[in-house]
Amino acid sequence: MIPANIELQLDKQAIRQYIENRLDEEVREVLWLIDLEKMAELTTMSRRFLESEVVCDVRMRAIEIKKNRKRWWPYRQAFEIINEITNEW
Repeated sequence: MIPANIELQLDKQAIRQYIENRLDEEVREVLWLIDLEKMAELTTMSRRFLESEVVCDVRMRAIEIKKNRKRWWPYRQAFEIINEITNEW
């Protein structure tokens, strides 16, 4: 039997990116509330665009939670509503 010689090359940047993506997915599963900053990060839309096109929608306002000037949205509901809004475009 001939011994096998296996050589493995790892791309450290690709591995780091994969791990960060997996961690982001795990964090999303435990998110309860999101604010406009997190919404902008998760959707890759600007805050200004979200304000003018998404947050002003009646469905988003219905689930909005306010305290003083701070606003939050339940993550899962917001995700579903954003999908509905973007599917209408």
